[in-house]
Amino acid sequence: MNEARVVKMEKGPGLHKKIFDKKKSVFRKYREMYLGDLSFAGAVYYESVILLFTQIPGSLGFFLRKKFFAALFKRAGKGVIFGKNLTIRHPQKISLGSNVIIDDNCLIDAKGETNEGISIGDNVTIGRNSSLVCKNGNIKIGSSVNITTNVNMICGEDGEIALGNNIDIGSFSHLSGGTYNYSKADMLPSAQGRISKGVVLKDLVWVGAGVIIIDGVTIGEKSMIGAGAVVTKDIPPNSVAVGIPAKVIKERR
Repeated sequence: MNEARVVKMEKGPGLHKKIFDKKKSVFRKYREMYLGDLSFAGAVYYESVILLFTQIPGSLGFFLRKKFFAALFKRAGKGVIFGKNLTIRHPQKISLGSNVIIDDNCLIDAKGETNEGISIGDNVTIGRNSSLVCKNGNIKIGSSVNITTNVNMICGEDGEIALGNNIDIGSFSHLSGGTYNYSKADMLPSAQGRISKGVVLKDLVWVGAGVIIIDGVTIGEKSMIGAGAVVTKDIPPNSVAVGIPAKVIKERR
């Protein structure tokens, strides 16, 4: 009979070290994941607002979330609209400009111990099912940015995803602000830590649907990235780039 093999947790997925840490209580794990440094009063308000208003449909839901959600954040400008079924983590590290729309089922996560979190400028739309996730990194979004449906932005340790102004990002695109260390073959890369260089999109960048942008990439002003491209190197300004890996095929004039 084969003996059961015991797998060491330190070789497994990196997140498991925190989730299954027996030294931490369930509440402490929840606080680190969702609440951050909120005071007791802040935590009570957070729990109450999420419980009472997150799932309410229609215009009544929009009205109530607009009235009560804004106080969760570090800053929320005028005219912010919150969709249904939002997941908001570490809200005291999230700043929203005016006329921001966060559609249904989005995840906005500013989690981290030493990071600044997430800042979003004016006139920004975040489409349904999209995620902005910090893992002790920062996400900075300028003004007049359209993030469409099912877009993922994940920024790792000490890294930064920085978007300029007047930007379109197509559905199902993925921006990866972090690279895993994979030097040890007997451990998953996620258990070995991340090295984050960050991702930068300059003003007037257009990103097609299903684009993957790898850590360390800068896309120059007025450039366009074709649908389905995988961007592994910097793209100069005024360029059109397509393919896997993305290559510049012409210059915009």
